Amino acid sequence: MQRDSKFVQKYRNSDATQKMIALHHTHNPKPNQCTSRLVQKVNAPLPLVWSVLRRFDQPHVYKKLVKQCIMLVGSGGVGSVREVALVSGMPGRLSRERLDRLDDDMHVMIYTVVEGDQRLENYQSTTTVHEEVGEGGGSVVIESYVVDVPEGNSEEETRVFVNTVLGCNLRSLAYVTEKLASDD
Repeated sequence: MQRDSKFVQKYRNSDATQKMIALHHTHNPKPNQCTSRLVQKVNAPLPLVWSVLRRFDQPHVYKKLVKQCIMLVGSGGVGSVREVALVSGMPGRLSRERLDRLDDDMHVMIYTVVEGDQRLENYQSTTTVHEEVGEGGGSVVIESYVVDVPEGNSEEETRVFVNTVLGCNLRSLAYVTEKLASDD
């Protein structure tokens, strides 16, 4: 099991974080589902991080495992459906995803995988962005999910797979937005 950094341990234990987790990141998995949440510190201002993250029509800007994104319905607002083509080497080639919530005031984005061949049945992701208070400022991104455990896999195997992909995405989001912040 991966150890949390001191930052993540401290952040997860704060009152503000516990309120955000209770509001947005507490899932009630059904039998044969698993859930988890990841926290990523980003040394960039919240408006910049949110401006990149909220672009449902452009996940490839920071999700390096996405080769291409085509909007099937809408243009990136709630109810939009995108089809993302995954890079080779991933278990699956495509995913169709619906944007369920996009709250620019609370910095909350929720989407659901509605179809695809990537083994993420009944997958729903919730992502929030928060300002880091003190210690240099910046932002904190929390992403949580609930997903079915595929037949033949354990909850732990499913969680490790999804957390690995999400961890790559969150680290890439931090890299991209920190670079944009430093370029300004």
